[in-house]
Amino acid sequence: MASQGAKIQQPKIVIIAAVARNGVIGADNRLLWRLKSDMKNFRGLTMGKVLIMGRKTYDSIGKPLPGRHIIVITRDKGLVIEGALVVPSLEAALDAGRRIAHETGADEVFIGGGGEIYAAAMGLADRLEITAVALEPEGDTVFPAIDLALWREEKRASFTKNADDEAAFDFISYVRR
Repeated sequence: MASQGAKIQQPKIVIIAAVARNGVIGADNRLLWRLKSDMKNFRGLTMGKVLIMGRKTYDSIGKPLPGRHIIVITRDKGLVIEGALVVPSLEAALDAGRRIAHETGADEVFIGGGGEIYAAAMGLADRLEITAVALEPEGDTVFPAIDLALWREEKRASFTKNADDEAAFDFISYVRR
């Protein structure tokens, strides 16, 4: 049992994204590739955790993801989404995410896009979980550059193109230096 003066451990803030070689993450509110292995990895990492995303990203998914506590950021004050908490800002999302993580015992809060949310969250994240996709598609949404002076690659696993994955890719974990 923790002593009364013990500090409550804050959950880690983790950005999770699939990013093409040219930084593109999507076009017209959709992914530009089919990687079944990436979807499985995403599910495994985020299951039982808080998952924050912007409204456009949520719309591209179309429904709350089972087994996760979904928080959607939107400027639309009247938006109600069944099965998700709707908040007006990244700050409000992180506050709610930390509270939910504490209540549920989760040790991580994930940020799952889109581009504007990633850009705002980069300075706040403790870890990046990146699927580096070996494609260079045209798109209208990009991931912010990963500054290797601030981030250290902790682990990498490489995969080849196959029947379930239409491109080669790497799962890369970065931790803040």
